[in-house]
Amino acid sequence: MNPTSNPSSHRSSDARPAASRRGRILAGTAAAVALLGAGTFGAVSAAAAPAAQAEAPAATSVGKGLTRTTTHLTLAAATQAAQAALDAAKKADRQVSVAVVDRNGSVLVQLRGDGAGPQSYESAVRKAYTAVSWNAPTSELVGRLGQAPTLKDIPGTLFLAGGAPVRAEGAPVAGIGVAGAPSGALDEQFAEAGARALGK
Repeated sequence: MNPTSNPSSHRSSDARPAASRRGRILAGTAAAVALLGAGTFGAVSAAAAPAAQAEAPAATSVGKGLTRTTTHLTLAAATQAAQAALDAAKKADRQVSVAVVDRNGSVLVQLRGDGAGPQSYESAVRKAYTAVSWNAPTSELVGRLGQAPTLKDIPGTLFLAGGAPVRAEGAPVAGIGVAGAPSGALDEQFAEAGARALGK
């Protein structure tokens, strides 16, 4: 009998290479999984390491007597004052812009009336800033320029009538500036109306 024609010999010879191929594939797959796992673990460890090392610095508290509490006008109150100034101007048939700034000179509310000139917008802010900075109506401050003319060079200020301070317990907490009326006296009249609205 021809050994090459024996079916059993064919099966055994074919089975060995197939088995060895399967073994190589399984071994290769296991190695790949092991490498991937090691790579992932390394990546996770590398990513986690900086987070573990980074710690927030301890907050430092300021000692007693080193801070001061100040009073500020609320947004609702600033809006009320600005609207009252604008309403007063409307009653007088004047087109103006109104600005209310806080104690630090930052704008809280700004309203530009219908028909108010483009220059009035910035002028109102500067008048309000000037009034709160010196805690005085800007019409009074105009007189000081004769003695100290360089005051007008201070950035952000405008020494023209039309600004009024808003006070709480005698200290300035805000400033109201109005610009656009034919005269500074009228501007200041409207600014004062805004300040009075907060005293009701």
